[in-house]
Amino acid sequence: MSHRVIARLDIKGPNLVKGIHLEGLRVLGKPYQYAKEYFENGADELMYVDVVASLYGRNSLHDLVSKMAKETFIPLTVAGGLRTLDDIRAVLRAGADKVSLNTAAIKNPEIIKEAAREFGSSTIIVTIEAIQNPPGQYLAYVDNGREHTGVDVLKWAKEVEELGAGEICLTSVDKEGTGLGFDLDLISLVSDKVGIPVIAHGGAGKVEQIKEAVGKGADAVAISSMLHYDFINRHSKDNDYEIEGNIEFLKSGRQFSRIDSMSLPEIKKQLHESGVDCRH
Repeated sequence: MSHRVIARLDIKGPNLVKGIHLEGLRVLGKPYQYAKEYFENGADELMYVDVVASLYGRNSLHDLVSKMAKETFIPLTVAGGLRTLDDIRAVLRAGADKVSLNTAAIKNPEIIKEAAREFGSSTIIVTIEAIQNPPGQYLAYVDNGREHTGVDVLKWAKEVEELGAGEICLTSVDKEGTGLGFDLDLISLVSDKVGIPVIAHGGAGKVEQIKEAVGKGADAVAISSMLHYDFINRHSKDNDYEIEGNIEFLKSGRQFSRIDSMSLPEIKKQLHESGVDCRH
């Protein structure tokens, strides 16, 4: 089976942002510029996440999705603030190939069944934002990791599958943005529980860690920091971004030492050489 490498772009307003544990968002630049380069450099899919959509009750990515859909020819997933079938229909009409539900699915699980029936299971991803608490048990969170639900991740993952979701995007909030590697126990537990593809997200800092996630059952990985820092390093003189939010990190030129900045061709080459089947 060929494992997918998905470029994830977290978006707030007009800007690409990145945080740690889904918090402390730093502005990195224009999402369109990053997405276009990732497509051209071999991303298997793109995932756009409006990180404040659930908080404000709306998704504002339609224009960006429409623009990218005309210029890219790989699957495009949109997440954030999608609460109804009409919301899903609107982003699909704008050019998205898939949608990912989280907050709406937890609050109304039947929307998964309704959406799968209306648009097809392959179109519906459910994101599970997991935090380990207490040790050994994982609980699901919503609103970009802000809101506790008390829902057990393993039970929820199985229910998501039974309701008709085509994939699960499994985010470790504990690991996200740290570069410390994926939560391998979490990936293994969920992958063993369900028969649908699992996209591992949260913690990638090195190629070896991606290989480890695949070894624990991930069908795909969604990565961001490794790609974003590589983009910044190669386009450090480009300052075409809106001044909104915290741009001090972008201006400083710093990055986390534990995260290897690498392009998609480099990542895929190393994965291929280490025995991971991926489109190279």
